[in-house]
Amino acid sequence: MGIDKQPSGILDTLKMETVRTIFHAYPYPHEHSRHFVIAVVVGCLFFISSDNMHSLIQKFDIKWWSMYACLLGFFYFFSSPFIGKTIKPSYSNFSRWYIAWILVAAIYHLPSFQSMGVDLRMNLSLFLTLYVSSILFLLVFHVIFLGLWYLGLVARLAGGKRPNIMKIFQNCAVISIACCVFYSHCGNLAIVREKRFDWRNSIWLSLWNKGEGNTWLAKFIRMTEFKDQVCKSWFAPVGSARDYPFLSKWVIYGELTCGGSCAESSDEISPIYSLWATFIGLYMANYVVERSSGWALSRPLSLQEFEKLKKKQMKPEFLDMVPWYSGTSADLFKTVFDLLVSVTVFVGRFDMRMMQAAMSKVEDGAKHEDLLYDQFSEEDDIWFDFMADTGDGGNSSYTVARLLAQPSIHVQNNSSILTLPRGRLLLIGGDLAYPNPSAFTYEKRLFRPFEYALQPPIWYKEDHIAVDKPELPSGVTELRQYDGPQCFVIPGNHDWFDGLQTFMRYICHKSWLGGWFMPQKKSYFALQLPKGWWIFGLDLALHSDVDIYQFKFFSELIRDKVGENDSVIIMTHEPNWLLDWYFDQVTGKNVSYLIRDRLKGRCRLRIAGDVHHYMRHKFVETKSDKPVYVQHLLVNGCGGAFLHPTHVFKNFNSLYGTSYECKNPYPTFEDSSRIALGNILKFRKKNWQFDFIGGIIYFMLAFSMFPQCQLDHIFKDDTFSGYMGTFFDTVWDTFMYLFGHSYVSFTGVVLLLIIAISFVPSKVPWKKKVVIGILHVSAHLAAAVILMLLLELGIETCIRHKLLATSGYHTLYEWYRSVESEHFPDPTGLRARIEQWTFGLYPACIKYLMSAFDVPEVMAVTRNTICKNGMDSLSRGGAVIYYASVFLYFWVFSTPVVSLVFGSYLYICINWLHIHFDEAFSSLRIANYKSFTRFHVNNKGDLEVFTLAVDKVPKEWKLDPKWDGEPKQPQEPSYLQKFPSKWRAASLNQDPVNTVRIIDQFVIEKTEKHDSELANGSVNQ
Repeated sequence: MGIDKQPSGILDTLKMETVRTIFHAYPYPHEHSRHFVIAVVVGCLFFISSDNMHSLIQKFDIKWWSMYACLLGFFYFFSSPFIGKTIKPSYSNFSRWYIAWILVAAIYHLPSFQSMGVDLRMNLSLFLTLYVSSILFLLVFHVIFLGLWYLGLVARLAGGKRPNIMKIFQNCAVISIACCVFYSHCGNLAIVREKRFDWRNSIWLSLWNKGEGNTWLAKFIRMTEFKDQVCKSWFAPVGSARDYPFLSKWVIYGELTCGGSCAESSDEISPIYSLWATFIGLYMANYVVERSSGWALSRPLSLQEFEKLKKKQMKPEFLDMVPWYSGTSADLFKTVFDLLVSVTVFVGRFDMRMMQAAMSKVEDGAKHEDLLYDQFSEEDDIWFDFMADTGDGGNSSYTVARLLAQPSIHVQNNSSILTLPRGRLLLIGGDLAYPNPSAFTYEKRLFRPFEYALQPPIWYKEDHIAVDKPELPSGVTELRQYDGPQCFVIPGNHDWFDGLQTFMRYICHKSWLGGWFMPQKKSYFALQLPKGWWIFGLDLALHSDVDIYQFKFFSELIRDKVGENDSVIIMTHEPNWLLDWYFDQVTGKNVSYLIRDRLKGRCRLRIAGDVHHYMRHKFVETKSDKPVYVQHLLVNGCGGAFLHPTHVFKNFNSLYGTSYECKNPYPTFEDSSRIALGNILKFRKKNWQFDFIGGIIYFMLAFSMFPQCQLDHIFKDDTFSGYMGTFFDTVWDTFMYLFGHSYVSFTGVVLLLIIAISFVPSKVPWKKKVVIGILHVSAHLAAAVILMLLLELGIETCIRHKLLATSGYHTLYEWYRSVESEHFPDPTGLRARIEQWTFGLYPACIKYLMSAFDVPEVMAVTRNTICKNGMDSLSRGGAVIYYASVFLYFWVFSTPVVSLVFGSYLYICINWLHIHFDEAFSSLRIANYKSFTRFHVNNKGDLEVFTLAVDKVPKEWKLDPKWDGEPKQPQEPSYLQKFPSKWRAASLNQDPVNTVRIIDQFVIEKTEKHDSELANGSVNQ
């Protein structure tokens, strides 16, 4: 380069080729560009702290830094749900780039960076120019490469795989940022006349120099010298224009050290161009070599990649809890559509239960083999389990399934240890997968956790359709001989959203749910257990009641089979005793008639799910002669779905004229009320997809109020109290304008009010519903108006201080062109030739990209035009541009606030008004507090009941070494294994097997009509 190399310390020991190969050799550069981003950020912090920290402290301006605090606060709360994690679909990645764009576009207009000596305009202009250049260059490169591949000039191992456009854009952004960081701290000097550092004066060498040990800290503080050393040693341009005779006219020259007054043109290459060309060349070289050789497609994994892949394979792929407030979930929209179709088309017109009855072979209910199962009736005793509402989050569903699969569970009961064997029978009380029944949700949310907990037989095939059930394993001739666990399921309301099609396909026409055998053929059934116990599994569909054919079957069964001293357990999906009381309605008339007039006191226990908590009610013994139709009412919907509150049901106390008292709710009433507070603190973190709905609603509410041109009176007050008083007076005036003159916003308010009133549960009187709806909408409207005024005040403040709307839409581009020749001289006229060859497209792309980037300037210029000439002066395109630019910032401001207001509304309703129990807890998506109930019909005929619960569900799992190390025979069923579950919690202290506990325990005696509570009861083992 015309300058002799001299030693300059430890930096010269690093090879330039190594330093410049900043992208990893594999996989592709764009896949590791995040490492480069980290390096760029660290470099920025290093240089800014060394050069400008003293200016930051000395020139602190409270007015502008307060605006910084407000601006950064809104941006932080907007991006807080995505910090430290990646959410799929990649909304979090979109959020990061979106935030970076509009935050930088806003900050660079504020004066604080200028007071620190940092002018972002040059960096932004350079970034956008390099960004456009990089995109065009790499797009052309990829098009040429694909063309060569199609022509057969590139090895077929390349596969013809098209590059990811988004990754190209990301790489171009990273390359441009790197060049801008270099320019900010090293400039674009092509000729350096300063003396280079001698190795004897290197600040690094002094760290090891014992003679200067007392001065090394002082030298380390001289960061400017170190920065210069980095710029001159690491990023010095390679060669000169004379080294490239064929490209000499294409060289982009750097700024001359003589300030542009040199007599002749420089022969030195621009450092920025050299750095940019290096990165582009590395990208192209890596891509061509890897694709052409096929090495990228067949290369061996590195040790680090292998360990990462191994860890990934050593963890289960569980789905997260269903986001019920998602504005982007196709599953939720499908659920709503299926529900509307099911309710409006099929209810009362077509019922799958009628089809099942029509397909029955035998009309006599007492002999109906498809509905009555008695394989357990002759045993001495039996253990069986009940769970409901699984198929939501994978972690919670697997937690319960893992406990159900264990050969036995050891739990502490006061001073003794109880051993509870695995149930021979598993009863599932509906709602098998959320949010809607489909092949995907059943396979991923239901079957996968159960198959991990207890593997199906080796001959099991996922696509197999069982047409002649029961399909018994080899060597078993009848169902009584099968000694493995069996499963019977009733559908819930979510399973009926598609008319029961998925349930019939996956339950009635499959033989295995994991390692549980399913002999069931219909959606309802009767099970005859030992010692005169029966289980009636009822299908309530969407009617909350049984149909006439179902009623006929159970009535005839009671008449012909159920003895006078027998006991019946009725299993339904919905606990209509709770829901009818809560909603002040009457449902399940056929079920009630079956219990009161057919069973006549033989129904000893009712079990149900649907409400995702545990709650048991025991009848209260009185001196009254009124019959007790049901002794115990048990709700346990904690099989995997989100948690429901208990405290809103604490006042329930009566059914069929019998008084009941609540026993052992889980969670407790106090914990339930406390958990509801999460709606205020965590609503947006749990429901970030609600942004799409909330942001649009708020923008529609404030649409007609943009822009606010008369804000002079607010700036006239000097005191804080006067300023706040004037501000809220303006808020009130805006309210009056909205109701008196606006169209779009007023329409939005009316629509939102209708939705808010309809959103209030039907149990609330209509006058109270209107009041609640008005208060709810008023809170949102006030928040939207205040946010609108804050945004307008910020824009107005910048305009008054000449920071915005100083020229026109292309302010940034015009400024860049005015200084371009000074900072980036072009003695060969290259820019003019490129503009001519591209027919003006190249500068036009940069010009309009800079204008699109500078959203605040576009917003301010258009706002001034509207305030001076009225809205009619804008064309339709101009109005679209203005409102789009406003929306980009208003969305960031509004989304955290709308979540806060709506979450507060849910908290007030659930804790003060005791309404919205479903909406207020589905928003929290709580996977904890999971439970199931284990029953034991002992040899005396008593029913022992144990409800087992896990307070905290593990989030991390790993391969269970005991399962992996246990010998397995090819034909051995999984239920015979000592360790049947594949995964255990990453921490043994959090594993469900170690944390499970008894939360409720009681006995229903066979010979008496009342129960006895177990204080220190024992269990037959």
